[in-house]
Amino acid sequence: MTSTKDARTGNLRAWMLEGLSDMGKGRPSRPMDSAPEAAHKGQRWWRVMCLTGVDYFSTLGYQPGIAALAAGLLSPVATIVLVIVTLAGALPVYRRVAEESPHGEGSIAMLSRLLSFWKGKLFVLTLLGFAATDFLITITLSAADASTHLVENPHLADALHDKQVLITMVLIALLGAVFLKGFLEAIGVAVVLVGVYLALNAVVVVTGLWHVATEGHVVTDWSSALTAEHGNVFAMIGVALLVFPKLALGLSGFETGVAVMPHVAGDAGDTEEKPTGRIRGTKKLLTTAALIMSVFLITTSFITTVLIPHEEFESGGDANGRALAYLAHEYLGNTFGTIYDVSTIAILWFAGASAMAGLLNLMPRYLPKYGMAPHWARAVRPMVIVFTLVAFLVTWIFDADVDAQGGAYATGVLVLISSAAIAVTIAARKAGQRGWSIGFAVISAVFLYTTVLNVIERPDGVKIGACFIAGIMLISLLSRLGRAFELRVTHVGLDETAERFVHDISQRTARFIANEPDSRDIAEYRDKIGQIRADNDLPTTEDFVFVEVTVTDPSEFEAELTVRGEVLHDRYRVLTVESSSVPNALAALLLHSRDLTGTRPHMYFEWTEGNPFANFLRFFLLGQGEVAPVTREILREAEPDRDRRPRVHVG
Repeated sequence: MTSTKDARTGNLRAWMLEGLSDMGKGRPSRPMDSAPEAAHKGQRWWRVMCLTGVDYFSTLGYQPGIAALAAGLLSPVATIVLVIVTLAGALPVYRRVAEESPHGEGSIAMLSRLLSFWKGKLFVLTLLGFAATDFLITITLSAADASTHLVENPHLADALHDKQVLITMVLIALLGAVFLKGFLEAIGVAVVLVGVYLALNAVVVVTGLWHVATEGHVVTDWSSALTAEHGNVFAMIGVALLVFPKLALGLSGFETGVAVMPHVAGDAGDTEEKPTGRIRGTKKLLTTAALIMSVFLITTSFITTVLIPHEEFESGGDANGRALAYLAHEYLGNTFGTIYDVSTIAILWFAGASAMAGLLNLMPRYLPKYGMAPHWARAVRPMVIVFTLVAFLVTWIFDADVDAQGGAYATGVLVLISSAAIAVTIAARKAGQRGWSIGFAVISAVFLYTTVLNVIERPDGVKIGACFIAGIMLISLLSRLGRAFELRVTHVGLDETAERFVHDISQRTARFIANEPDSRDIAEYRDKIGQIRADNDLPTTEDFVFVEVTVTDPSEFEAELTVRGEVLHDRYRVLTVESSSVPNALAALLLHSRDLTGTRPHMYFEWTEGNPFANFLRFFLLGQGEVAPVTREILREAEPDRDRRPRVHVG
């Protein structure tokens, strides 16, 4: 029974961690010259547009209702402002992001390259917090709106009354189950869903415009009420600019658009360094999606504003969270309305799949690499479970209310777009493009203003974002502490001289001296050898190789080591290494020497002066500190067999 239970546990663990690459075991790399072959394996840009479109276009399910609640009679005017910002602001920004980051890394990667050390890591973690807000609220808000369409359907309203939270959680659980089973590329499904959904929306829009044209009084009534409420055109535009941040949900999808870039087919001559065809296809994708969405945003906001009584948009109203579905049932009958509901539910649910894929692409790209997540965070299935549970919590907190989640969603969207605008502004300035620099700076100012105003108007969004940031920071800190003694060197490479030193000294007893380089004069090395011999009672016949580690960026977690050998003062052999951590570099070199030569090496240290706790903090933050005991602990964790473990001596 025990063996059967252990086998089941092992099988479950293997299934959960399927696809996980062990650190330092050598990962398959993508050949740089295989881009022409890869170009043919991609998809046409319009098909990939449907993949990102399940997120972008699905906002039509709730955007008109949110716009009506936020702007009232001004909804069409405010939506025109949104469209102008989309076409003149977000679209140029993300077309530039596609040029600067053509492998799907997005604006976060662009900004992460600008900052180094701990400030860069903390900045990226902050952006990841807002990205998590964006993607997770996409999952919960889309599922909540899908359940709204289901609950409000006339055929199901009585049976499903007051069960919206439960239905939303079931939809989220089904989404998680899809990814647990194994989420394959679903572009074909996305094409069908987007095609059907846009066609049905086109029918609703045309029908709505027909009723507006045949019932001319509705436009007259709307314009009269608008003039009576706001007075003149300038006042209307001013108010529309003020309420615009509340409509920022209509900007979602751009970050997803660049995230799916690797799926876009390129030209036969594309290379990894310059995938020209992929970039051109992605620009077409972004532009076409923005134009289609702009047309639908303007027309749907107009027909819903003039044809639906405002009280129906309020909480509990028949059009709350489902304005277009209300018109579909009202003017095209319950049969067509039900078909529209099914299509909306499907695309909203699949929008959650797009967001989940974004999370699974984004978080493992940074957190494990920084040492700020457990190693299993590289695997898909454990992260799916984590994200699904968090989505359950968010749904429960917001009571599956679409309107209540709008602020948090808009905050996440706006922060990401603002960061993208700032990133491309910096990129244009570095490229010496003065005109683009000024233009992108203006766009950045607009999005920053919009973000600040949205935070002031709806602080719940930044509160939720702050919760995600605080959670990521706390988990990251605990993970980094928990992995402090982990061997994190992914590869060790020796130049010809260094390899000759290691082979030569291993023919006797491989003895290395850890030396913190100072003046590097002859006296430094002579005195160091004398001290090591005295401290460890070694005969003068023994010879040594010095190892000197220079710390580069201590905030980096994983690293590859390049070891170079040199002879100083015609007699002292020295191996030099650059690394983010002195103990990790030394431990990795010792293990590599053992594996290369088959003999157990010895390394000699001095005790570090100072408070042990302060020295540990120096190691944790600066990669130095108490080197000898930390090196020994890293070796102990990396090699449990004491008979094979390299020897550490401290004097």
